[in-house]
Order: sequence, then C-alpha cells, then structure tokens
Amino acid sequence: MKIVDGKGKVFGRLASRVAKMLLNGEHVAIINAQDIVISGNAKDIIEKFKTRRSLQHKGTPEYSPKWPRVPYLLVKRMIRGMLPFKKTTGREAFKRLRVYEGEPQDLKGERVEITTRAVKKGITIKELCKALGWNQ
Repeated sequence: MKIVDGKGKVFGRLASRVAKMLLNGEHVAIINAQDIVISGNAKDIIEKFKTRRSLQHKGTPEYSPKWPRVPYLLVKRMIRGMLPFKKTTGREAFKRLRVYEGEPQDLKGERVEITTRAVKKGITIKELCKALGWNQ
C-alpha cells in the first residue's frame, strides 16, 4: 500500500497522480486529507461547490449527484471524478482508495512523496467544508 501525505499539497496535481496509481492497480491511502489545498480564489471555489451541492434532477431528485461536506469524503468523491467510474476498471480502482483525516496509527508502509508547487491563493479542504456547513 502506498501512503500519500496531503498536507499542503495542491489538490489537482495530487489527485491526478493518485488516480493514475489506482488505475495501475496499486492500493493508495491519503492521509491528512483536510490539509490539501485547492488553488484559486477562495470565494469562487466556495460558490462553485455551493452550486454543485444545490443541483437537483428535476424529475426525480433522488437521482441527484451527492456531494459530501466531510473533508475526507469530499476528497474521495473528487478523486472518483478523475476515474472512469461507470466502467468496472474505474470501480475496482476506486475500491483501492482509502482517505483519512489526520494520520492513523495502523498505516505503516511505503510513503510516496508527491511534489507540488507552492500556492499563493487557495483554500484548504477543511475551510471549504466549514463554508459548506460541516460541523466537526
């Protein structure tokens, strides 16, 4: 199992590399998911996710896409968007993904260092989830 530390990493770069590892058949665990940074203007990012959460299927609202507010579930859902989830390869790859808030004690394995550039503007996943209404 490969372990990726998300503290201070840019989400898009981290997620694309994790998705590629998953499609190659590797098991991946992301730790410190709440500290991953989404680059860009914070207000624009919050508005984008608020409109995403409010989208509903007009005929049958039960079929609407689900967007969680909890940080580790939001990261997992966003990585799912980078996988071919409607195919069996994508579903099997998604089952190999584990995302954790903080650093669990039982994870001792091969650490993978994913390097990303520093971010001048951005918002962490934790701040985004608080703006969406997440109560810790």
